[in-house]
Amino acid sequence: MDTTLKILGYVRSPLTDRDDAPKSGWEGAPEAWLELDPAYAPALLGLAVGQRILVVTWLHQGDRTTLQCHPRADKNRPMRGVFATRSPDRPNPLGLHEVEIREMAAPARLRVYPLEAIDETPVVDIKNVDAKRAE
Repeated sequence: MDTTLKILGYVRSPLTDRDDAPKSGWEGAPEAWLELDPAYAPALLGLAVGQRILVVTWLHQGDRTTLQCHPRADKNRPMRGVFATRSPDRPNPLGLHEVEIREMAAPARLRVYPLEAIDETPVVDIKNVDAKRAE
């Protein structure tokens, strides 16, 4: 059984500071590029501009020891377990981002919107969310 997590590429974003990043893509997150290792270019076959995809990231600045937090980092809100939040702080800091492909460029680059992940965040998977294209 292979339990290795492969990094497919990295996010290239104008967001550089975790504290300044939106809590969700729909809160003013910018466009960003997913720059994948060219070896993964064949895996992009079937994706198209305008399509919605899920991008799975490794939130490398997440605190893996955090089990509870204030939602949206608002101290006025009661604490919750991290599995009930979208916090990047969690035992395995995976990010799940629904985005739209805005541009595709060779060899394996996707411009997507909106993406709240900061620059240099590792990309670990991409999943199709368009049921018509999943056939």
